Amino acid sequence: MMGRMWICWLIIGLAAFFQSLQAGTEKDDKMQPKRNEALRQELLKMVEEDQEIRTKIVETPTSGEATLRRMTEIDRKNTARMKEIIAKHGWPGKRLVGEDGANAAWLLVQHADKDREFQKRCLKLLERAVKAREATAGELAYLTDRVLVGENKKQIYGTQFRTVDGKLEPYPIEDEDNVDKRRKEIGLSPMAAYRKKVEEAYKPKSK
Repeated sequence: MMGRMWICWLIIGLAAFFQSLQAGTEKDDKMQPKRNEALRQELLKMVEEDQEIRTKIVETPTSGEATLRRMTEIDRKNTARMKEIIAKHGWPGKRLVGEDGANAAWLLVQHADKDREFQKRCLKLLERAVKAREATAGELAYLTDRVLVGENKKQIYGTQFRTVDGKLEPYPIEDEDNVDKRRKEIGLSPMAAYRKKVEEAYKPKSK
């Protein structure tokens, strides 16, 4: 059961990372904080470790409980560090750490599932960051859905998937008939295309 639960969150986490890159970018405001390259590199390094362990689980489903525990340890360590970063810098947006660094910060919070209250605080910060053109609407959509699903509520944008009877299915969606309209408004692909991409990414690898 534990393994299936982690694979579920793993799938939607990695899918979120790839899909968010399609949300587009926006122009920066004239007043820019000083770029923090050291922080950017740290965030990228944290995401590298985050992705390495998740890729190992996807490519080696029989890797076992030890690998899942290692992923939990990495997520907890990254969450603790993200708390320190945000306490010092606020939300690390594009002007501070670059677009890739800002995306990395979002992904690390996306995987902070063991600390739901922290995710909810970050959701408010991310909302302001999007308004300030420091983050993308797609990133906000993913974290919004993540928090809602974590609280057993219906998601809004259909970004979060789970395994049902061996098949990938989205968690329940609020006003599902209009989900593609909402996704289009923020630059995300239609559900059918997104589902296909997720299924393709996580189908069993042939040897």
